[in-house]
Amino acid sequence: MTQTDPHEEQQPECLYLELSSQNEQPSVSLHTSISLFLLSYCECTSFKVFLVSAKPDTQSAQSWKSQVPKSLAVSMVHVKDLPVLVRGCRLPAVLDETGRYCRAGLAVVLRHIIDRTCEADPRRKDVASLLGFKKTCLKACAEVSQWTRLCELSIPSAVEAHLRQPTNPSLHLPSALLNLEKTLGEPVKVHNDDKIRRQKLQQQKKNQKKISQDLQEDQGTDITQPQDLQSVDGLELRAALAKLYVDSGAVPSTTTRESSDIRKVKTTELPQLEHVFAEGLYFTLTDVVLLPCIHQYLSSLQSHNASTLSQLPLLLRWYLQVQEVPGVPRAAQACGMALSTPKALTTGPPTIAKAQQPSQANQESLETTKEVHFVGGPRPTMTKLKESGIEAVFSPHPCPSWTLPWDSLPEAVNPTEALSAGKMSDVRAARKRQQLNNLVAMVTELARPGDTVVDFCSGGGHVGIVLAHTLPDCQVILIENKEESLVRGKVRSAELGLTNIGFIQANLDYFTGPFHIGVALHACGVATDMVVEQCIQAGATFVVSPCCYGFVQNTLKFTFPRSKRFLETLSYKEHMILCRFADQTAVQLPSERRLIGKQCMGLVDLDRSWAAETHGYSVKVMTMEPDSCSPKNNMLVGVAGGGAGGGAGGDNYAAQ
Repeated sequence: MTQTDPHEEQQPECLYLELSSQNEQPSVSLHTSISLFLLSYCECTSFKVFLVSAKPDTQSAQSWKSQVPKSLAVSMVHVKDLPVLVRGCRLPAVLDETGRYCRAGLAVVLRHIIDRTCEADPRRKDVASLLGFKKTCLKACAEVSQWTRLCELSIPSAVEAHLRQPTNPSLHLPSALLNLEKTLGEPVKVHNDDKIRRQKLQQQKKNQKKISQDLQEDQGTDITQPQDLQSVDGLELRAALAKLYVDSGAVPSTTTRESSDIRKVKTTELPQLEHVFAEGLYFTLTDVVLLPCIHQYLSSLQSHNASTLSQLPLLLRWYLQVQEVPGVPRAAQACGMALSTPKALTTGPPTIAKAQQPSQANQESLETTKEVHFVGGPRPTMTKLKESGIEAVFSPHPCPSWTLPWDSLPEAVNPTEALSAGKMSDVRAARKRQQLNNLVAMVTELARPGDTVVDFCSGGGHVGIVLAHTLPDCQVILIENKEESLVRGKVRSAELGLTNIGFIQANLDYFTGPFHIGVALHACGVATDMVVEQCIQAGATFVVSPCCYGFVQNTLKFTFPRSKRFLETLSYKEHMILCRFADQTAVQLPSERRLIGKQCMGLVDLDRSWAAETHGYSVKVMTMEPDSCSPKNNMLVGVAGGGAGGGAGGDNYAAQ
């Protein structure tokens, strides 16, 4: 289908979902199944839904249609006909009515569906409760949250790998599923759980009393049902389900006052609550994400290796309890999911036990973030580097006195615009203008008409909006995972009437589009490394000011040190010592400590620059002018193709 210019007229929000291919037949990916299931559960009709295919003639195929709720009007679109912002993102993605604001990535899109459902019908308290306590469910990005990564990426990937080879023994119990099984066996903590735990203790005492009476009446009675299972299937499950009813403000059967002996029990002596759902006691968005994955996985195991099911007792119990949630059976049926009771459970309740896990089962997300303990200062590490011929080197700033004409710029361009919301002092606004001078000067020097400039970790758009206003012949894209910040930037750009700007609410790695220059002001911790990596993959120039060096640590994607020379000289722990002391640059610290902090900053960024140079980049580390504009005043400028960063090197930039 041919796409019209999204700016010509207002359109409803469009939801784009991936249609993949298996055995040459179009099929619905797990992320698409999850999105469709949530739409059905919420009974949401706020979006115009498109299934995106990379192959022609998908419309005539019928294999995917049974998984799409009949209540949804779904259209087909070829990937080449997608709007530009959507084409540059991983699916699922939502494009707003203006065509300039895109939300991408599973968790971001699902949370937006919930928000739109509640806006359309504020009575849907059951839908609002999916976001959990303080509305933070799956809000943290996968790069920093092991839990979000497990649910959003690792489990769907593991299940899809299994479905491609269902008879492969090595894929029967992937580590991601074992991690979930382990989590379901851990004690639960919920807000104000004291009352529920006392009710559980009271119920346990009643159960014990009843068992004693039964034994006295008939010594031959065989009590086979575990006491803990009784309590979970009783009070805890009722407490969980009660929260889902729109008009229910209390937990059934727990409103009566406990007996005096129960009230006197210390909190530390109360029984722990057990998992009913994935995040604890209550049904949340996480359960919505997991159900299509676990359903397909268990169904496949049932067909190909049913004996394996006995190793996942807690996951099986969770699967049954999710089916008790009002609205889940209806939504599942609409999406072609035939929920069932696995045969492993038909002979009796599962044994509640820890699943035995292989030695590497938990390594995927735990080994990379082990806390490193520091002893001593940075001098031994710095001396070790110096003895190997490695010292921080700062290139001269090519245009130290360059400044934007702030007094003549529109108010919405100036960072002091935030003053009206009380978010930025005069002193901080002045420093922010100085920081912007440095980045905008470099980008202006490097950019060419028609270039696409991406402002990563854009926040409210201080950098991106200035660039869009200053470079009207360039397209500017702001990428930020915090909705509140990005919406502020969108409002400011609308006040300016900018037409060369777009907004993407997503994690960095959900952006896959081509671009020419990547910029980031104070990208925290490993986010700087993610931005540089994105630019390298796109063959793009980067202008980056790092921040929060103390947050740098090994992740699934990055290990430190980054460069060969640093790796040959320093251990990971020694590199972390540099990062820790690189944060010691605050103005209130003694000058000697600030100087050491600056040298540590320079060494960490030298390591980054050498790593980039192995990909054919010329990189310079320089200090922003004036150096008082920020305690984190380093700036890395990298140009692909061996050009000289920060000057005429823009001519050597290898545009994609």
